[in-house]
Amino acid sequence: MLPYDSRLKSNSRVLRSKMTDAEQKLWHRLRRKQINGWQFYRQKPLGRYIVDFYCAAAQLVIEIDGSQHYEPQHQQADRMRDEYLAGLGLRVLRFDNRQVLLEMEAVVEC
Repeated sequence: MLPYDSRLKSNSRVLRSKMTDAEQKLWHRLRRKQINGWQFYRQKPLGRYIVDFYCAAAQLVIEIDGSQHYEPQHQQADRMRDEYLAGLGLRVLRFDNRQVLLEMEAVVEC
């Protein structure tokens, strides 16, 4: 199991109760081991971050990005976050809300 900052646990619970439409739609497809029998977790603390979705068996993180992620400061923060997660041996896939809402099958196939 990967380490995480225990102070993030309560915040991750709040985020699980306030998921975006895109996050809810993807979670509906990921939960209950529907994809290759893999167990996914939502709003999972990993290290100093909370990731949208995490699969330990696949060493995979899935992030769903809203429009704010196109702003330069968010792009820099996302790069730093992705590098940190890659340093933990994780692969990070990023999709924007629109992709999840309109192209779910393509997202799931990735």
